[in-house]
Amino acid sequence: MLEGDRAGNIGASVGDDGIVIVDDQYASLAEKIQAALKSISDKPVRFIINTHFHGDHTGGNAYFRKQAPIIAQDNVRKRLESGGGVGNGSSIHMDTKPAPHDALPIITFDHEVTAHLNGEDIRALYFPAGHTDGDSIIFFPHSNVVHMGDDFVTYGFPFIDVESGGSINGMIDAVQQVVSQLPPDVKVIPGHGPVSNLDDVRAYLGMLQETRDAVKKALKEGKTLDQMKQAKLLAPWKKYSGDFANENTFLETLYNSLTGQTTGKFIKHN
Repeated sequence: MLEGDRAGNIGASVGDDGIVIVDDQYASLAEKIQAALKSISDKPVRFIINTHFHGDHTGGNAYFRKQAPIIAQDNVRKRLESGGGVGNGSSIHMDTKPAPHDALPIITFDHEVTAHLNGEDIRALYFPAGHTDGDSIIFFPHSNVVHMGDDFVTYGFPFIDVESGGSINGMIDAVQQVVSQLPPDVKVIPGHGPVSNLDDVRAYLGMLQETRDAVKKALKEGKTLDQMKQAKLLAPWKKYSGDFANENTFLETLYNSLTGQTTGKFIKHN
């Protein structure tokens, strides 16, 4: 795992067949990433896999696509190509410009794809409507490693991009499915933060479920978003409050995700 300042974690499979990297952080870090890879192996980069379209995970695409094809779920290419709004439907909002043509994935897939290199079956599985509408979680079964992209992070409350088709229910479903498939001693690469274990992921899943259920209960009682904020509904989970997603912004995220009150457009899935 290569960890960058504020950027998404990179997973790298290194062996006789070359290097496969999962995500490539920011464009400004591409040469440093290249140097780090060269310090590990003199083999070429063979494939790049994007876990989703956000720039802190795809910013190096144009640099690395000169060396190898980029693989991503269909919606990653669509969103990189079109640009548009990113946010939680309320206080978090950013506009993204269309990515240049040379930064777009060359190979896209609908549900899953497997790359067979370095004695490993590197499986990218699509989980719809979690962090975004184009999330892939990457399994390295022989190495007993999984890269979960931003469906699992360690910095606290996650950012769910409801304006780009993400949802709390989709994220919970993704994490539940992954947990059920993993052995107890698996090494988990989060989208951001240190290498984690299955207990870390289970604790995170519990927080997602509990906070989602608290907002669902308040909605059934007819509470407005402002009333939930005034009641400090997420105070029992304040230890997860961070600089990017605090109690109020995550409350907005949950509310907007559960009610569909967003400024973005949901993409319909099969």
